[in-house]
Amino acid sequence: MKNKSGRVNSMKLKKAIAASLAISLLFAFTGCGNSSDSATTENTKQETVSATNTGDTSAPDEKLDDLYQQENQIFADHKNVWDKVFGFMSKNPDDAASNENYADFLANTIESNKASFSEEEFDTLNKDIETIRGIEEEIARLEKEIAASDSSGSTFSGSADSTGVFHDFKGKDLDGNDVDDSLFAQNKVTVVNFWFSGCKPCVEELSKLNELNDKLKEMGGEVVGINTDTLDDNQDGIKEAKEILKAKGASYKNLTFDSDSTVGKYAGDIMAFPTTVLVDKDGNIVGDPFMGGIDDPSNYEQLMKQIQSVLDQK
Repeated sequence: MKNKSGRVNSMKLKKAIAASLAISLLFAFTGCGNSSDSATTENTKQETVSATNTGDTSAPDEKLDDLYQQENQIFADHKNVWDKVFGFMSKNPDDAASNENYADFLANTIESNKASFSEEEFDTLNKDIETIRGIEEEIARLEKEIAASDSSGSTFSGSADSTGVFHDFKGKDLDGNDVDDSLFAQNKVTVVNFWFSGCKPCVEELSKLNELNDKLKEMGGEVVGINTDTLDDNQDGIKEAKEILKAKGASYKNLTFDSDSTVGKYAGDIMAFPTTVLVDKDGNIVGDPFMGGIDDPSNYEQLMKQIQSVLDQK
């Protein structure tokens, strides 16, 4: 079973570099300068495009890691001008949770602040955007490939190794209140959604999950979120997750617990995010995990059928 750590770390690396650029901006950016990067990186870009388009046979998740590293390198190559871009983003944090393609999101941010860039900087950014757009298209293709592979394969087969992961559960909600397996015992069905803060599809579905929680409450059920950045009572991860949940209007319960627990090890083996599972009153995972955002109508319909199937068995 493949571990998610490589893919998750690469996605976090993109976010971390963006954050570090924004932080450095607070100390270095004067707001009126027109400085530009003196070094050109055409060779790097050409190598990036070449690597993106090659038909190598490395594993999809390994290629995904490489693509994220290529994006990070673009930001690093033109750090000064990208400092400005990420600085404008930091003033509008809610925009980061939009439904835009990542390249479009960057392009719109740049266009909205065009007057702040010199002509040379603007040209540099636009060239970078086109390279990023190509990378993002390949990332989207690979993510679908990985999700399809996980869905059709035996990564999660509902075996004894996975069905009872919530037995004797112990953890806390993000406000520090103790939670145990009685959470599941009191519900006819519990929808557990695994996500992390740097996952755009995960963040985009939070509002829909909150709507589902309201609906399930009327049916004797509940939605519970597990942000893998918050495990082991990670306070920085908890703070960020709470801010994202608030921004998306999501008030349903989210949990943190030890990563070396049974459910922690299960979460660590998830590769395709977001992943949603149905848990019965005894803490058993029922059926196959559901992968993909429920903000997609067809995905939502499929999940509701699974939920209804569990309720009909009661």
